Amino acid sequence: MSAIDQALTMLDGCGPEFGGGLSNHGPMAAEALVRLGRPELVEGWVARYRIRLGDRPSSISTIDRADWQEALGDLRRVTDWEVFFARELDGAPWAEVLERWVPRLAPGIMAGATHGLIRTAHAVRSLAEGETSERRTEFAAGLSYWAARYQELPGVPGPALPRLPSQAIDAVPVLPHSLRTPNPGTIFRAVADLDGFEPFAGAVDLAAPGDDLDGFISDLTVTMARRYLQNAGSAAIAFVHTVTAPSALRMIAPFVTPGTARLAARYAWQACAAIHSRSSKPVPVVLPDVLPAREDLIDRAVFSMDEHAIKFTEACLREYVLHPDPAFLAGPADLSARFGRRVRDTP
Repeated sequence: MSAIDQALTMLDGCGPEFGGGLSNHGPMAAEALVRLGRPELVEGWVARYRIRLGDRPSSISTIDRADWQEALGDLRRVTDWEVFFARELDGAPWAEVLERWVPRLAPGIMAGATHGLIRTAHAVRSLAEGETSERRTEFAAGLSYWAARYQELPGVPGPALPRLPSQAIDAVPVLPHSLRTPNPGTIFRAVADLDGFEPFAGAVDLAAPGDDLDGFISDLTVTMARRYLQNAGSAAIAFVHTVTAPSALRMIAPFVTPGTARLAARYAWQACAAIHSRSSKPVPVVLPDVLPAREDLIDRAVFSMDEHAIKFTEACLREYVLHPDPAFLAGPADLSARFGRRVRDTP
């Protein structure tokens, strides 16, 4: 059995969240470790991480194709969603299911602090290399979490000329500190502050992809990697997702139509803009003269044991190949040092 299939077997039966709204990162980080070239570490890491997790909730009632909208955004129905998507996969190839559901779920791309998208993308990347029952089940789980935590942000995409995120980010209205809920606890609760902030509704149209979707995603990830460095204090984890979410979209894009990918990119930009608007508190950044090499960054992430550091490092290294900006190296180095060693060895 492959490392990822072993990890998914070990994590089977676990719920999608723990600790009052924290996303289960187990499947995503395990897959990222494999992509970082450390499959031999996956089983031990998962064994330690799994201790945090609770059981998957019980099913409530069947979700039918005719009324699936009623169950959107209801985390209590996550197991019902898993049963639903298992049926979808019984009736069609996984890529067809992906193409059918990404346009439906894209407006709620903030789901679980964007982890619905990210978890689905990691599953897609594994499925693309080979179908197994474990990977199909994880693909259904990713879509289910996306649907169950579905969260729309203010603003619906309208006609917009192509414009890069780097050209638009400074025009995003920033939520005044006086309107920010103190200690919201989770990213998705934090961005809910924007529901009452009328100026943000137009942010979705400030940037839009043209024909070069890859270039748009690269520009978005590098723009937000730099914003991560400017906000790498209390808002560090929030800004991690402004890189990992659009980078996850890159993993999905080859398996959906161009129109679906461009629509999802509009909403991925909106999610990044929302985190920026709600959490931005920038400080000056001075990059070190010498940045760590790839293997050094991987070693730091692995040593940290932190799920965010592992996923952030994998995404940034992948993005760096396409757009070699130093922020993609400096960001993971900072995060591995800042949030490391939170998962401890057990006796």
